[in-house]
Amino acid sequence: MSSRRKTREPKEENVTLGPTVREGEHAFGVAHIFASFNDTFIHVTDLSGRETLVRITGGMKVKADRDESSPYAAMLAAQDVSQRCKELGITALHIKLRATGGNKTKTPGPGAQSALRALSRSGMRIGRIEDVTPIPTDSTRRKGDLVKPGLVSGLHEPYVTLDWPLFNLYNLPELARFLVNGKRWLKVENRPLNET
Repeated sequence: MSSRRKTREPKEENVTLGPTVREGEHAFGVAHIFASFNDTFIHVTDLSGRETLVRITGGMKVKADRDESSPYAAMLAAQDVSQRCKELGITALHIKLRATGGNKTKTPGPGAQSALRALSRSGMRIGRIEDVTPIPTDSTRRKGDLVKPGLVSGLHEPYVTLDWPLFNLYNLPELARFLVNGKRWLKVENRPLNET
């Protein structure tokens, strides 16, 4: 009797990564965007912030060091992040935007806005946008913050007066002339503080 080997065809399993979501609902993640003037990081985690789903920087997308913080590099990084999020089943993102902070600049770098725009345009739904730049209540001395020579702080303050003629506000040509020559009516001078 001949023995026949039974060959089973391997069953293809549908492997889905990420959270299970019902139809019509959005699966949220948190995109931590750190935009300094040297680089832009886009780091997507779950809602608790413990599990990293994807992390891509602007420096991973360009060759030149000077382009790491550019809006173009941030846009490329955001597009890759969006594609990976869709593979994982994440359809919406809360944004946490961060600059360097501390005793350095509190302004986000040039890549922040373009990263956010690229995430939105690539089909990700945007939830809440929050600025999480660390701002000190009291800190160490900033680098290079010295008193400018010639101005002793605390003794003088700028005093601004506005000296304009009375005219009819409905007379548009006269109003336009006033606005163009407005510098003539503005006087700024340093006056000593009143010691009271």
